[in-house]
Amino acid sequence: MEGKKTLGRRKIPLEKIEKEAARYSSFSKRRSGLYKKASELVREFDVNLGIVLSSPSGKPYSFVHPTTDVAIDRFINPTTELDLGSQLVAAEARNKVIQNNDRLNEFDAREKVAKEKIRFMNQMNETRVRCWWESMDQFNAEDITKFEGIMNTVEGFLNVHLKQLEDGDN
Repeated sequence: MEGKKTLGRRKIPLEKIEKEAARYSSFSKRRSGLYKKASELVREFDVNLGIVLSSPSGKPYSFVHPTTDVAIDRFINPTTELDLGSQLVAAEARNKVIQNNDRLNEFDAREKVAKEKIRFMNQMNETRVRCWWESMDQFNAEDITKFEGIMNTVEGFLNVHLKQLEDGDN
């Protein structure tokens, strides 16, 4: 694995990151990972979910499903039934999540097919037999001399055949 530019995935200890730029970068990466996990929970288990974060610079971020009101009401009193309006809003939000998830799955499938085609084409390109003119730069002086002799011989045969055709001695 020479020339690898990153360290890849590895466990990062949960301790304060002293460098401010590294802290902001880590927050952004972990925030997106947290949002991704939250959306997976919503998709797979059809749950009401709310996440509120504050960045190192004090900027607030949130992820809420299906709505802020529903998530807060469910948090305050988990046994309370939602009113009809909240149920409709939640159902519509869930339908949008399902539609977006279907689109995401379709795009993932397309990406997988495209990557497989690219891999297949690269593999075909690597294994195909190269024609002599595609590998001329690999010839050494002896090969070039032999090739020149062959070309001169072929040229002679073609000139003789051309002369015969011109004279009508087919």
